[in-house]
Amino acid sequence: MRADAPSGPATEAPAASSERMLAAGRRAYDRCDELATLSAVKGSIHRFHLTSQHAWANALVGRWMTAAGLRTRIDAAGNLVGRMEGRQPGLPAVMLGSHIDTVPDAGRYDGPLGVVLGIEVAELLRAEMPEMPYALEVVAFSDEEGTRFPQTMLGSKPVAGEWEDAWLDQTDDRGTTLRQAFKDFGLDPAKVHNAARRPDELVAYLEAHIEQGPLLEAQARPLGVVTSIAGARRISLTVTGEARHAGGTPYDRRRDALVGASFAVLAIESIAKRRDIIGTVGEIEAFPGAVNVVPGRVEFSLDLRAETDAQRDAGWDEIRDTIGRVCAERNLNFHWVEEHRARAVVCADWLMTAVDDAVVAAEPAAGPVPRLYSKAGHDAMVMAGVTDVGMLFIRCEDGISHAPGEAVTVWDVALAVEAFATATRTVLTTDRSPHA
Repeated sequence: MRADAPSGPATEAPAASSERMLAAGRRAYDRCDELATLSAVKGSIHRFHLTSQHAWANALVGRWMTAAGLRTRIDAAGNLVGRMEGRQPGLPAVMLGSHIDTVPDAGRYDGPLGVVLGIEVAELLRAEMPEMPYALEVVAFSDEEGTRFPQTMLGSKPVAGEWEDAWLDQTDDRGTTLRQAFKDFGLDPAKVHNAARRPDELVAYLEAHIEQGPLLEAQARPLGVVTSIAGARRISLTVTGEARHAGGTPYDRRRDALVGASFAVLAIESIAKRRDIIGTVGEIEAFPGAVNVVPGRVEFSLDLRAETDAQRDAGWDEIRDTIGRVCAERNLNFHWVEEHRARAVVCADWLMTAVDDAVVAAEPAAGPVPRLYSKAGHDAMVMAGVTDVGMLFIRCEDGISHAPGEAVTVWDVALAVEAFATATRTVLTTDRSPHA
């Protein structure tokens, strides 16, 4: 259910939200609906990197940016960037943004809400920008989810200077290479490095995003400050035994890979809970996969996340050793390969303070602002490689995300506009020169 009224105990619009903020919140909310219609599949949201739907989204969001006073361009990675100059052209910029790609059968707020909130902030600060010591930019990253190609965050990684040319040879499920996708989109894959930004070009990166979890809702709070973004590792694991006839093989002669893998899955959950980390087995397949054959090999995935890299890595060490011991006891072989690693990112103290103060100003009677770490990945964790980052979380109904049931309220979005604009104004007026 999509909620047009606030969740939690409030029954009417927060007093801190003026009519102007409520109008901005409603506009941002409605624009997420409009973006949701740009999909490869009718009746659900499928919008992937460097597709025609991505091009349509760039065109639509570009019109909104232009109307807000931003000068737009498509960078060498396919990202849409809008810029509003400060007191003189060419100043370093405070960048606001998120992504406009989606997972398959997505919700409408994960990513796009942060983009349209950035546009609303630009509109609200438009009259003030001629006096600002920095420029303001809003970016709609082309890919964060990694849905079309195996590599995630293909929008923000080039901007942060993390591009690897080998990625161009990756293919989508139709066999199209990333190199060809760039060409089909009208981009030169040889120039993708030109999207990189230097640290001296940026003052900070701020991102507003739905929480993708239930903690704000549980506290009846619409907004929260992100302290850090979880470091993740993705690991492919294989347990190998021996495939034999299910009827003719006694238990004491079996080397059942699926039984060993089952113990491994339970161990992952137990260790993760005890260590306060997050371990998820999202894929598992037994071979040869016949009803009357003892499984000889099982392949499964592990997505491991924690607030710090040290927590995550210590958890993996225990998981790995435990699975190895179980397999040895059952005469099974255990093999693993790490497929992906992302470092945990801590938000900059000065930006957390700016966001915290802005939420307090928007909700002066609500008490201390919730602070929580993000268990999901965001473009901010990539942008931390080139500038300081900060994030604002927005309550979402039941913590649902990456699904059609994603829901926020107009009131929460209005408060987010107000707080995000205040935080951005603070950052724009904070002296970050070397003497500061």
